[in-house]
Amino acid sequence: MPSLLQTWTDDRVEALKVHFQAGLSCREIANEIGVSRNAVIGKISRLNLVRDKGVMRAPKKEAAGTKPARGARRLRQILLKSFPRTAEPVLEDEPIHNGHTCSLFELSNDTCRWPISTPGQADFCFCGNTPLQGMPYCAGHSRLAYRVNAR
Repeated sequence: MPSLLQTWTDDRVEALKVHFQAGLSCREIANEIGVSRNAVIGKISRLNLVRDKGVMRAPKKEAAGTKPARGARRLRQILLKSFPRTAEPVLEDEPIHNGHTCSLFELSNDTCRWPISTPGQADFCFCGNTPLQGMPYCAGHSRLAYRVNAR
């Protein structure tokens, strides 16, 4: 009776370990050693392999017009945080006067579109104050709508 082909030879296991520690993905390892991706995942699990935290994966090539990879987005966030921000203009902490409320039909580019109360209630309306230049809300409601992230 002929012997079954052994999928995980000693050479393949060693190649798996080397490629895994080098930071290759399971798909890339599978292509390199000639087994399925699921076989690689199962063998990594059975061998209890864990990646070194210092290993960086090689960046993937991006097709034109696609979103950057998650690692590239993270790197961009880190770089943006390292540059000092320009001082943002401080809006005065003035109270929000709601003497100019308006209905949905009265909304225009010259009225603040901040909703007041709950839609469907009898007292539902919009702020109606004069908005800031190029913005949908008045100065008071812009402070509420466009808060700088504290993180």
